[in-house]
Parts: sequence; C-alpha cells; structure tokens
Amino acid sequence: MQMGKNLERRYINTAIELRDDDAAPVISGYAARFNELSEELYGFKEIILPGAFRDALQATDIRALFNHDPSQIVARTKNNTLRVWEDDYGLRYEFTPNMKTTAGRDLVELIRRGEVDQSSFSFSMEGGKEEWDDSRDMPLRRIIKVARLYDVSPVTYPAYPSTSVGVRSAKEVFEEHIRKLEERGVDPGDVSDKLAPEAEPWEEDSQRQARLKILRRKAELLFKKEVI
Repeated sequence: MQMGKNLERRYINTAIELRDDDAAPVISGYAARFNELSEELYGFKEIILPGAFRDALQATDIRALFNHDPSQIVARTKNNTLRVWEDDYGLRYEFTPNMKTTAGRDLVELIRRGEVDQSSFSFSMEGGKEEWDDSRDMPLRRIIKVARLYDVSPVTYPAYPSTSVGVRSAKEVFEEHIRKLEERGVDPGDVSDKLAPEAEPWEEDSQRQARLKILRRKAELLFKKEVI
C-alpha cells in the first residue's frame, strides 16, 4: 500500500499489553480512542467519532510497524499476523511479532521492560469525512470517516506529528481548514481571534492584529520545539 501525500499521525497514551502464549508473544492495545478530546495540536483540538475506521478497515493490507519505521515491520493483516478492529472504545489492534527478526525481539523486550508503552497510527483523510466546529474557544475537528489506515505502531516517544516530507502536520491541517473558510467567504479572523486574548478597550485594530501576529509566531515556535 503506497502512502499518500496527506498522511497524518496521531498518538495515544494508553498501555500496550504483552502476553506470552505457548506459541509466541502477543502484543495488543488501542491505536485510537473514540470520543476523547485530544491535546491542542496546532490551534485546534480533535475528536474521533465511533465508526470512523469502519471503511478504512476494509483495506487489503495494514501493517504493524515499530516507531512507524517501514524497515521495522513486525506484523501485517495480509498474512494474518495482525488484527485491527473497532470496539466500543476505539481502534484496537493485536499482533504476533516475528520473533525471528531483530525488530520483533527488540519490541517484545522493550514492552516487557516498560520502555515502550504507547501507540500511534498513520492515516489519510483524503476522501474521508470531517467537520469543524469554530464556535468554541478553540476550533474542534471531528473525524467522522478515515479514508485510509496505513499502520498501527507501538512507539518509543509520542510527539506532535512530524513536518517532514510525506507527513501532514497538524499545522498544515489547520491551515487547510482556514483556506476552506476563505473559499466559503468566511473571515478566518473570526476564528483566529479566539486564539488571542480579548482586546483591551484602548487597543486599536491594527495594534490587536499585530499582537495576534506575535501570538501566532509564538505558537509556531512552540510547535517547532515540540517536533524537533
């Protein structure tokens, strides 16, 4: 499965389970949780609705990777070593890692020691469905339908999505939302103003816009600090 240019990644702070069956160790956990409000991404928050992965789960192949590294593939649905499904709480996965590989053995040991205990997933919304609520103090993105699910990954260190080539950052998601508002004739300032403090009575519009620009710049610097 070739990853699209609009690939996104999200991380979840839930425990990964490891059980030692007679045949081989089994790793399981949640890659996403429904109806849980995310941390601030880049001027917005996000929530995934139940059923969002229903169509994406019909894909012919989904991988389990260690740290989203395609060179460290540990299981896949194509050969029935990985199962990914929705339950009442979110997107759940379970897989049997290949213990004949260094990646498989290392992952099991790191989970056993508690050094890897969080999960992530890669997805694309191109052809999916989302809604934005700009009436809140901070815009909310509701993910209704994920178009494609590429992988689920136990990860060493969750962070904001990367801005590297081929990975769509939260900043780009928000900027696209602003662009679509402009196409509909909506003033993005009506949304951006919610990210800034209330104007002082003495403050002229030009001064307020300058202050807002500074706040945006601070947000960008904070974002860059988180992803480096």
